[in-house]
Amino acid sequence: KTEVLHWSARPRSRIAPTEEARLVLRRLWTLSVNDIRCLPTSTASVASSCYSTSLQSSTTRVSFLSPSRSLPRALPHTSRREVSFNVQDSEDFTERVINSELPVLVDFHAQWCGPCKILGPRLEKAVAKQKGRVAMAKVDIDDHTDLAIEYGVSAVPTVIAMRGGDVVDHFVGIKDDDELDSFVSKVIGQ
Repeated sequence: KTEVLHWSARPRSRIAPTEEARLVLRRLWTLSVNDIRCLPTSTASVASSCYSTSLQSSTTRVSFLSPSRSLPRALPHTSRREVSFNVQDSEDFTERVINSELPVLVDFHAQWCGPCKILGPRLEKAVAKQKGRVAMAKVDIDDHTDLAIEYGVSAVPTVIAMRGGDVVDHFVGIKDDDELDSFVSKVIGQ
């Protein structure tokens, strides 16, 4: 005798993560090397035995998590306040964008957005040319709908320039490299 289960009665193979779990996973994913190196020795040694990265050859393995090793020369040490960063939540946005001493370009994007995938690297390149005089915050509108609504984002990509917590300029859509350089220069006051 064969039993047939209705599709809705089948056990679910995957449980959707809660908002808190997603934020924790995202934070763990984006930990900087410095954060990981500051773990307690017992945790770091367990982690380093599980996760090591080969940088030169298969015989020479350098672990990023080992507290006894220094960073290889090929990887520059980045500070906790990077020029480009992903916004984690509303509090992170307030701390790193609204309260920033630097002007900040906020890139509202989505994973499914083709033009966003083109604009993102161009914008990062334009920001990098300014050598620390401007920061770039990346906000995924699917993860942070509240921020998108608060800043009136109705299409992606949308870039908002903020200085001292105030919106000073914005644009929607793709711009070429020269237009982006001009936009960034205008935001920092050059």
